[in-house]
Amino acid sequence: MSALSSFSRSEVLVLLIQLVRAANGILWGNLMIWLLLGTGIFYTVRLGFPQFRRFGHMFKILLGSRKAEEKGISSFQALCTGLAAQVGTGNIAGVATALVSGGPGAVFWMWMTALVGMATISAEAVLAQLFRVKNEDGTYRGGPAYYLERGLGQRWMGILFAISIILAMPLVFNAVQCNSIVAGIRGAFFRDSSAENIELYLGIGVAAVTAVVIFGGLRRIARVAEVVVPFMAIMYISIALVTLILNIHHLPDIIALIFKSAFGVRQVAGGIMGHTVSEALRYGVARGLFSNEAGMGSTPNAHATAEVKHPVRQGFTAMFAVFVDTIVICSATALFILLSNQLDSGLTGVELTQASLIDIVGSWGAYFLSIALTFFAWTSILGNYYYGESNLMYLFPGSGGRAMLYIYRIGVLGMVIFGAVSSVPFVWELADFFNGLMALLNLVGILCLSGLVVKMFKDYERQLEANPKVEPVYIRKD
Repeated sequence: MSALSSFSRSEVLVLLIQLVRAANGILWGNLMIWLLLGTGIFYTVRLGFPQFRRFGHMFKILLGSRKAEEKGISSFQALCTGLAAQVGTGNIAGVATALVSGGPGAVFWMWMTALVGMATISAEAVLAQLFRVKNEDGTYRGGPAYYLERGLGQRWMGILFAISIILAMPLVFNAVQCNSIVAGIRGAFFRDSSAENIELYLGIGVAAVTAVVIFGGLRRIARVAEVVVPFMAIMYISIALVTLILNIHHLPDIIALIFKSAFGVRQVAGGIMGHTVSEALRYGVARGLFSNEAGMGSTPNAHATAEVKHPVRQGFTAMFAVFVDTIVICSATALFILLSNQLDSGLTGVELTQASLIDIVGSWGAYFLSIALTFFAWTSILGNYYYGESNLMYLFPGSGGRAMLYIYRIGVLGMVIFGAVSSVPFVWELADFFNGLMALLNLVGILCLSGLVVKMFKDYERQLEANPKVEPVYIRKD
């Protein structure tokens, strides 16, 4: 009887794994890619191509984004909190994988996806600002769960979204991020070490540093992100710029290779085999979308916290985040790989990027990449944590929420340590499922509420055209 029960449980588990994988095949197949891309195109056209028309205005807003009310979070701090989660291991490992699978042409489609994604993420930020709620300490929280309930009147969708993002990003995906940190540090600094439990010690160290930040609440997360995110981005981009300057004579050939590969021109150039246009399109679009998170429903949780006079102002700030994440940082990784002789080496992921840097700058490239990866992944842990906190407070808005918050923080830190020493593929599959579910719910929300987004953009541009020297203002009901 016991054996039968055990066998039954085993069969149920196998069936569950198969069902989750089948669901992920649907959620993360061509349907999701085209839905995300289509939403970006829809908003680009309906808003009148704001990412192109107002490109200079976007940078102007960024320069004045560090001011906030005494108790509030500045637009720049909200931007950095969002970027903390956006810029992660995907910018290093994901781009490498896209190049291996889709060829150099994947870079072109990654750029195109980012450009339309800038419109999508601006819509998310605007809605997050419109339907946010005020905390007792004077800060704000918001995101898809809030505009699904308050905008669409569908609380069940808000609850399902909140549960999905809590399970996927701050818990499971943070374990993945810590696993990447530990693997990178171990590979660069402890490769020849025979010390036991080094992964556990590193995981505890990451958890300890994380605890110092997250137990300080939103303001401390925002202050840390405001310092660390620009530093890590500038560090990575600076190396890319130096590499580009030293190899500027190769730039025309690289650009030509990217464009030819993007449109299916088969060729052999420098040992790099050409790929079909479908391969380049598929992997470039996927990498762009999943790196900058436009339409995924994650970053609005950060952008809702900003103190701005008009929701559209934060929409333009959110655009900048996509530009930096994909057009700049992902392109930097692609540059390292395409300038090296490693694309046909058989390597992929972090190993490919690491080998490419060593090929270009020498052995210290491995140490640099390990440090960059550590910063990228750790700030992702902080950003993902806040996304979970915002949605936990949505589910438990009263005094009970504060008690749940402490349990949640302990759970996040526990998953960080777990990720350092473990790898459970089924758990990752389950996280992908919930991530896909939250993206689907968010896309339904922003498409149904597109009329409000258009209204906000028209109001902003009407005020801007009437008096370009005066910052547009939206009178909030809260």
